Amino acid sequence: MKRFTVAAADAGRRLDVVVARLTGLSRNAAQRLIVTGRVTVDGRRPDKHDPVRVGQVVAVEPPPAGEPALTLEAASIDVVYEDDALLVVDKPAGMVVHPAAGHEHGTLVQALLDHGPAGGHPRRPGIVHRLDKDTSGLLVVARDEVAYRVLVDQMARRRIEREYVALVVGRFPQDEGTVDAPIGRHIRDRKRMSVHTSAPRRAVTHFAVERRLSEYTLLALRLETGRTHQIRVHLAALGYPVAGDAVYGRAPRPRVLRRQFLHARRLAFPHPLAPEQRLEFTSSLPAELAEFLDTLE
Repeated sequence: MKRFTVAAADAGRRLDVVVARLTGLSRNAAQRLIVTGRVTVDGRRPDKHDPVRVGQVVAVEPPPAGEPALTLEAASIDVVYEDDALLVVDKPAGMVVHPAAGHEHGTLVQALLDHGPAGGHPRRPGIVHRLDKDTSGLLVVARDEVAYRVLVDQMARRRIEREYVALVVGRFPQDEGTVDAPIGRHIRDRKRMSVHTSAPRRAVTHFAVERRLSEYTLLALRLETGRTHQIRVHLAALGYPVAGDAVYGRAPRPRVLRRQFLHARRLAFPHPLAPEQRLEFTSSLPAELAEFLDTLE
C-alpha cells in the first residue's frame, strides 16, 4: 500500500489524474484501481471524478499480480492541445506509439502517462490511431473512455481528417488522384504490408502534387482509411516510394536523410464531447526534413 499527501499543485484535479501521476500508471489503470476499491482518500472510497484537496491522504493498493501496467518514462513531447477529453501531440520521428514486441520502453504512451491518456486497451491507453516509428506529426489521444469511444467512431466514419506530406523518389506524373488498392500482409514476408496479399483490406489514399523537383516529387496525401504503412505501401506500389524509406524504397537512402520523408501535418475533427466545436491543427515540417528539401532546391 502506498500513501500520498495531496500537494497544492494537485488541488482541484480529478482523482484518477492525480493517482496516475503519483503512481506512474496510465489513467486507464488508475481508474480501474479506483473503481475496484484499491484507492481510498482519507480512508474513504471515492469516485474517480472526485477532485482532491490539499492535505488529503490518498492510499493506493498496487494492481493485482500479472495485470499489465505502464510506468511513466521521461521524454520531450510537444503537446499542442489539451483539455479534459483529449490531447493532440506532435510525435517526433524515431518514437513508437505504444509498447509492443521489441519496443517495451521509450514509447509515446509512456511519455504521456502524466497527461492521463485513457480509454481502450490498457497497454495503449487513449490511442485512437497510430503513426509509424519513423513518421513524425500530429496524433490525437483520448483522456477518458467516453472520448475514446467517440473518437474511434469518428475514425470509422471518416470524420477525422488526416493529411500528410511526403517526398517521393521520381517525378510523379499525375497532378492529383486516388489510390484505391487493398492492403494486407505480404504473401511471403509477414513483416511487410503489400497490395499483393491473401488477406486484403480496403485502403484508399488521395494525393496531390505540391512540387516537382529534378529527381523527387513533394506530395500532399489524405487518408480515407488507415491501414498499417498505407501511404508507404501505396506509393511504393505506384513505383514512387517515399524518400528514405528503408523498408519499401528501392533506391539507397540519401546519407543526409536519416529517416523516411513522411510527416502528418494536419489533423481536423469535431470535438468528441462537443461536436459543434471543430478542432483543427497543423504541424510544420521537422527541421531535418525541411533542410533536406532545401538541399534539393
